[in-house]
Amino acid sequence: MKNILRPRFALSLLAGLLLVAGTHPTHAQQANKKTLNLAENKPEALGFSSERLERLHATMQREVDQKQLAGVVTILARHGKVVEERTYGKKDIASGAPMTKDTIFRIFSMTKPVTGVAMMILFEEGKWHPSDPISKYIPEFAQLKVFKGVDQGGKMILEDPVHPPTMRELMTHTAGFTYGFFGTSPVDQLYKDQQLLQSQSLQDMINKLAKIPLLYQPGTRWVYSVAMDIQGYMVEKLSGKSLPDFMQEHIFGPLGMKDTGFFVPKEKRNRFATLYTGDQKGELIADKPGEGLPTDYATQPSMPSGGGGMVSTAEDYLRFAQMLLNDGELDGVRILAPATVQLMTSNHLAPSLMTGEGFFMGPRPGLGWGYDCAVFTDPLQADEVVGKGTFFWLGAADTWFWVDPTNDLIFVGMTQRMLGPGWPNVQALSQTPVYQALLKPRM
Repeated sequence: MKNILRPRFALSLLAGLLLVAGTHPTHAQQANKKTLNLAENKPEALGFSSERLERLHATMQREVDQKQLAGVVTILARHGKVVEERTYGKKDIASGAPMTKDTIFRIFSMTKPVTGVAMMILFEEGKWHPSDPISKYIPEFAQLKVFKGVDQGGKMILEDPVHPPTMRELMTHTAGFTYGFFGTSPVDQLYKDQQLLQSQSLQDMINKLAKIPLLYQPGTRWVYSVAMDIQGYMVEKLSGKSLPDFMQEHIFGPLGMKDTGFFVPKEKRNRFATLYTGDQKGELIADKPGEGLPTDYATQPSMPSGGGGMVSTAEDYLRFAQMLLNDGELDGVRILAPATVQLMTSNHLAPSLMTGEGFFMGPRPGLGWGYDCAVFTDPLQADEVVGKGTFFWLGAADTWFWVDPTNDLIFVGMTQRMLGPGWPNVQALSQTPVYQALLKPRM
């Protein structure tokens, strides 16, 4: 597997970005970075300590040994080379099938950055602009109202939006939408009652949303939401293709993401990891397909979720992440322009919205939100050890990734345990062991 990973040059949008080592690589050095083989390299050759990386291995193995996770796959890459790729535990406890590097996972909200790239492709084609009102493309949203509270009789009080929600707000979870299952407001209850994510089609979902008020005035809060599912609908409308077909043609195919999509075909089902949840004691129990979310993924869905519907492998997602670290290019195939990647992965939130309130991984001082991904604007202020400009996200079944442009580093982790009692935050558990092993960050 070949790849192109190089440190990004400082652009006007990120004039303060620290460049690795502060040197100017020669043309020969840049050419070498355009080739990547998944064969592991000696960690010391990439600035890591083999001895210290054992702490990462011990951390992942501990979660498996303590039966918090069935199994895990991790990949650490730097300077266009794989430092290590590891597997732990099992992909199915009942059968004893071991975890393998090509195991397929439900990546849930790690779908969001991929949908973001699909939207940015359409942005480059001039199909939309951040300042546009969403209703320009979804006229069903032209008459949306805003929830203001409830009267003495418990009836919702509605008001007009101060301004129509914009595309910029849709891309940053600040447009006024919510998810339904993270909140307790009357608006959240309507989302639950309407079963938005179980709609028959994306158009059906839009029709339902058009009848539900916004949770808050656009631009005044950050609330994790169905915004990326709305974007999935927009991809279909603006491109004239289904979301799966558009992504296959413009992202999966060009990037060589051969095991990524919205369902797992019959010939690959033996590689599909079992999904687990935690009971009230935090002990693992296998998920039963058909209960709640569509966890069987046996056929192409009638409502492909741009916010959480994809399946992938660790190696496939590494290719996607490396494309972003490479300013939009992989193996000589360009997906996005460098300036577009910078726009997507830069913070677009005002400091007043980076409060640390609400969703556990929501914006806080030092941590903002780009277009469909979180981004560290000031890691030290956020009490994190990652490099400035690191962008990332995670999925509800404990899949996670981050891209660190400052250190020219990517980490991808995959496991299958749904958010709930005893759920380990493996992203947080893995970051410190990775960075304490990076002894030569300027290498």
